[in-house]
Amino acid sequence: MRDHVEIGIGREARRTYSLDDISVVSSRRTRSSKDVDTTWHIDAYKFDLPFMNHPSDALASPEFVIEMGKQGGLGVINAEGLWGRHADLDEAIAKVIAAYEEGDQAAATRTLQELHAAPLDTELLSERIAQVRDSGEIVAVRVSPQNVREIAPIVIKAGADLLVIQGTLISAEHVNTGGEALNLKEFIGSLDVPVIAGGVNDYTTALHMMRTGAVGIIVGGGENTNSLALGMEVSMATAIADVAAARRDYLDETGGRYVHIIADGSIDNSGDVVKAIACGADAVVLGSPLARAKEAAGKGYFWPAVAAHPRFPRGVVTESVDLDEQAPSLEQILHGPSTMPWGVENFEGGLKRALAKCGYTDLKSFQKVSLHVN
Repeated sequence: MRDHVEIGIGREARRTYSLDDISVVSSRRTRSSKDVDTTWHIDAYKFDLPFMNHPSDALASPEFVIEMGKQGGLGVINAEGLWGRHADLDEAIAKVIAAYEEGDQAAATRTLQELHAAPLDTELLSERIAQVRDSGEIVAVRVSPQNVREIAPIVIKAGADLLVIQGTLISAEHVNTGGEALNLKEFIGSLDVPVIAGGVNDYTTALHMMRTGAVGIIVGGGENTNSLALGMEVSMATAIADVAAARRDYLDETGGRYVHIIADGSIDNSGDVVKAIACGADAVVLGSPLARAKEAAGKGYFWPAVAAHPRFPRGVVTESVDLDEQAPSLEQILHGPSTMPWGVENFEGGLKRALAKCGYTDLKSFQKVSLHVN
């Protein structure tokens, strides 16, 4: 039964829950964390860890994306970011950091907007995608719903294994006044690569998105300022559970087609990963938690892809805490060992231990774990 409250005469609102509002409940049976399997399969691809990186230029240098794959996760490139606009990625990123350090948030945002105003060089973008592909790692490339029709053929030809159609909010049919509507079902059906699409926040949109043929649905809009700029804030625990309910119904509707749920938002530590999967997610997107890695392009700074929007940016440049000369490697953040007691290193270890203490040995069965509202 859904919990609705009256917020005024004749006006009701649904009570929803964030990841901070819930906790996982252990059971009478515990297991060894060595027996826990954290592998994640999506379409024909298998990963040792259920982690994707946010497609931010603050993370994704070619070297970072390759290392993400080597560590068992899925590395994601932003096709509309700096990769295809500037030959010298390090110099472009250094300009953003300098603007933030010497000025303020507005100065950093202006610099991002100026850098993204450079024309997209599809040959440069293709070369960099091919560089990752040549490493032998799986390549995922993010494009926006607005530009996917034009850019998707380019990145697929360059070697993308997975296409990620992602915005902070997305629908199955994007309508543009004066232009041709984008019907994702028709578009996805025309592609030769599997598609992950999102973000969505509710049951109905998720069900429509699943019917497009996407193999994965992203829940949430990542790290953004939508709550301040648009009055839209995602209660991630409720959103994941609602989308998981849509998946169950779609599974019955199709006679067994399983669509993966990927949580993107409010994932700051390994405890958040645990709770997101407990609510029904198959995998999560990691953004700022990976910015501390010494392989990250931003050298400790992070900003989401939407921070560079030319007219209405909805993200900020932030500096990762505790970043010093002993910055941890991506391997340490994902696999440990950890020197931090707050769940910001050894994400794999935190996830395995939580499953083991609750008596589970795989991610899918853990979605049935008991939950408490704090």
